[in-house]
Amino acid sequence: MQSSLPVSSSVPHSFLALPDASEASPSIWRSERGALPPKRVTIADDTTTADTAYRLACEGTALLWRGDFQNARQMLQALARRADKPAKKSKSLTVHSPSEAFHLHRQAQAQRARVLSMVLIPFNADYGIALRRAPDARLACTEAWGPSDVADGPSVASLRELLGLISAHEWRKKGVEIAALGEPPNNRIHPHYGVFSPVRGEYVGLVAVAPLPAPTDAHASFRAFDIGTGTGVLSAVLVRRGVGDVVATDHDPRALACAQKNLARLGVAGQVHLVKTDLFPEGLANLIVCNPPWLPARASSPIEHAVYDEDSRMLLGFLRGLTAHLAPGGEGWLIMSDLAEHLGLRSPDMLAQAIDAAGLQVLGRIDARPVHPKACDASDPLHAARSLEVTSLWRLAPYKNTRAGLSL
Repeated sequence: MQSSLPVSSSVPHSFLALPDASEASPSIWRSERGALPPKRVTIADDTTTADTAYRLACEGTALLWRGDFQNARQMLQALARRADKPAKKSKSLTVHSPSEAFHLHRQAQAQRARVLSMVLIPFNADYGIALRRAPDARLACTEAWGPSDVADGPSVASLRELLGLISAHEWRKKGVEIAALGEPPNNRIHPHYGVFSPVRGEYVGLVAVAPLPAPTDAHASFRAFDIGTGTGVLSAVLVRRGVGDVVATDHDPRALACAQKNLARLGVAGQVHLVKTDLFPEGLANLIVCNPPWLPARASSPIEHAVYDEDSRMLLGFLRGLTAHLAPGGEGWLIMSDLAEHLGLRSPDMLAQAIDAAGLQVLGRIDARPVHPKACDASDPLHAARSLEVTSLWRLAPYKNTRAGLSL
């Protein structure tokens, strides 16, 4: 059975006073990452030069575009080229540790994002864009922000965010092919805006091949928990492997709505029950799978919560709560990358110590090398760490569940 979940509504917003004398009232300011509206806004159009726009953006002045939409895109590309130039010069600086390289990279990315977010696009109350050669992005905006309300009036968002919405809409239509789900066409996951896409398929492949634990009661049904389900991809893999009772949890309504649609499209919704909660649902399971964010750092936007787990909160919460939710003879599968160790963000023995402190033992471990493009891109600032990365599925069980003859 599967619960019925609403699509996430539009994010909270504030208002932005526009410099146009023709504007009778402030416009709604939309920012998915929760950025405050810019304090200074000026009008820009096809006559604005890239050098002028870049100077204003660096000074914190946003540019409300009133020209051709495609020219606005070209302006954004020109700003990106200028923003990337300092990063090239910084290669001559000495970086003393992998963690320093990581933090410098994040600082550079944050500064770049701040500058590029200064090109603003006006929207009508129905999300239409009243600019020449503008695309019809109303459906993409509705998927991300929720249904438009004409009573709210016009709104403004950064062009960079709009392009992200459009890109997410295309990915949602096309989907991501997952080899572990079988042959096309019934093997695609369609990520929604704000829900992390399973483009790194190696972790999905590990769940597809790890040996399922044998229940101690042959007459009892086999139940699995999928903690932090996201798109629902791991729940779908478990069902395709023969697990007929899966409880998938997530605290993000967008993720649950995304998982609901994916599971229905794949024809496995009847075997998966979706629950909105933080970490574990009620009851016990023979198998509990968790793929927490891999890097212990603070997220700067909603989508980054799928990558960054500040203070390893989700990781440690999963380990500490595992024993209380496992049925006798059950296993917990922890899927983790060791990128954090190679970046110096986590000590090499932290994970082993956390597993031991939670009263757990390692029954086995399956490793996979990443195959995504950044893993072999020597120009990536984090290439030295990425080239060493290994993704692992750790098979865990409480000490009291040691089975006779098991060799650790």
